[in-house]
Amino acid sequence: MTTIINENPDETWAGLANKTGAIMVDVRTNAEWSFVGIPDLSSLNKQVMLIEWKEFPTMAQNETFASQLMDNLDGTAPTDVYFLCRSGVRSLGAAALMMDVFAEQGWSVNCINVTEGFEGDVDPNGHRGKLNGWKASGLAWRQS
Repeated sequence: MTTIINENPDETWAGLANKTGAIMVDVRTNAEWSFVGIPDLSSLNKQVMLIEWKEFPTMAQNETFASQLMDNLDGTAPTDVYFLCRSGVRSLGAAALMMDVFAEQGWSVNCINVTEGFEGDVDPNGHRGKLNGWKASGLAWRQS
């Protein structure tokens, strides 16, 4: 049985840098991409796929998530898919769904949940982005 792999942001960056067939899917909302920022993979000659797992503002499940991702892959199986959200919860759900979808296609793809997410855990002052996560790790990001 295949399981979801958990990797922190630094491990994720290394995997994206070292694995030609690795991609990243940011499953946060359009509002988060716009106001908080997105990973910048341009130095790796890669782009982040932006597909909402839950749709803003209702946060209802995006029923077309799997088909949107499969359409973006255009019949080509990646070796590894890194799923990223704010803190690592929504991305876990997306990874679980896609693990099943890839298996149905007969594809052997590593589904990797980026623990800590883009903004990380809440610090003692109730703020994200400073304790851990993509931004706090000092990894490349930009405003979308």
